[in-house]
Amino acid sequence: MFLSVFDMFKVGVGPSSSHTMGPMVAGGRFLDKLRASPFKAHGLRASLHGSLAFTGIGHATDRATILGLAGFSPESYDRERADAALAEIRARRQVAPEGLGALRFDPARDLVFDYDRPLPGHANGMVLMATDAQGDVVLQETYYSIGGGFVVTEAEQRAGAQRDRQDAASHPYPFDTAEAMLAMAAKSGRSIAGMKRQNELVHRPARELDRGLERIWEVMRACIDRGLGTEGTLPGGLSVRRRAAAIHRQLLQERGRNLAAPHMVNDWISTYAMAVNEENAAGGQVVTAPTNGAAGVVPAVLRYWLDHVPGAARSKVPDFLLTAAAIGGLIKHNASISGAEAGCQAEIGSAAAMAAAGLTAVMGGNPRQVENAAEIALEHHLGLTCDPIKGLVQVPCIERNGLGAIKAVSAASLALRGDGSHFVPLDACIRTMFETGRDMSERYKETSLGGLAVNVPNC
Repeated sequence: MFLSVFDMFKVGVGPSSSHTMGPMVAGGRFLDKLRASPFKAHGLRASLHGSLAFTGIGHATDRATILGLAGFSPESYDRERADAALAEIRARRQVAPEGLGALRFDPARDLVFDYDRPLPGHANGMVLMATDAQGDVVLQETYYSIGGGFVVTEAEQRAGAQRDRQDAASHPYPFDTAEAMLAMAAKSGRSIAGMKRQNELVHRPARELDRGLERIWEVMRACIDRGLGTEGTLPGGLSVRRRAAAIHRQLLQERGRNLAAPHMVNDWISTYAMAVNEENAAGGQVVTAPTNGAAGVVPAVLRYWLDHVPGAARSKVPDFLLTAAAIGGLIKHNASISGAEAGCQAEIGSAAAMAAAGLTAVMGGNPRQVENAAEIALEHHLGLTCDPIKGLVQVPCIERNGLGAIKAVSAASLALRGDGSHFVPLDACIRTMFETGRDMSERYKETSLGGLAVNVPNC
């Protein structure tokens, strides 16, 4: 099993990795499939199923699907260019992706929210179709957006186990469980970041890896800074006010005036996380960590360490990210990082485990302490539901990132106070999270059919 650090940390666009980035990626993949096919297409259609249908409007899934079929991608997304393209598509009722010419596509008719027919492979399913001059389907593909911007076809989903076995044979440290990871660390004498780095070097030279890690942190840092400097009301109809900038100003004014109680460091951590997720809610550029809905936890903890912890060094940022990615990869491989599949425990819980592991590593923790920190953070998110009001990644999602970051720091601190021995193994906690998610009512898994989403007025 190999999931790159650049799989876990992708530069993309808000508000949702599964509901925004995923459908946009799927649209691009379908265009590539159409370019390679012998069929002459005259039009396109799309249908959204399961959670993509129920909370698609709030997550901008319709917008993302249209733009994906028009040739836009999350990595190079430009908001102004996208807005202009959407207006033109709706006016002309067609898209014109590169290499395919003008294709009929009327969003009001050809983009269907199918609330009644969930697809069997995942809660986030969509079907993309190309049609001929008569409107008959000549090419069709089903895609599943499985969280964190990952997209698979039905065939790829079936072939996943075989692909994992092939991946394992080609990497020097092919751990697919925490138990195996700790055994390999003990035998090799390497840190978790060191083993992850060696696996990454199978795919890219060291210089490229280092540049990529530097860019991931730069995008995270810039996102925090934008959030700390931007005020106003978030889009979507809930009239949620941005708060990170005002809280940050207060914290700066209180710094050095002997007004700050020790616990106010939590406000710094929360504000960093909220800044990211306010940017995400506004459709800004974020890094999936491991998802957009949980994108604030890892950068907030990393920023806290760099700006508030004595002895922190920028040179250790790659170790933080590589360690976090190793833990996130274990969770994704053995369970899920998708709120639509396993609730918010799979998003914020996974992010907190990743951040706790990264912080423990850069603060000198050994691999057993790193695994312990990840387990503590994930364990204390078990059962967390995903019930966004009006399907928007705003309430309770923005604050939830702040609390997830605080839990991550606390988990790392507890783990560093011990020797790494603990009662519940990380593997058992990951398994429990997934089983809990499977047992959770669909109403609490990113459908906005239960919980806060129905008990709080939407407008």
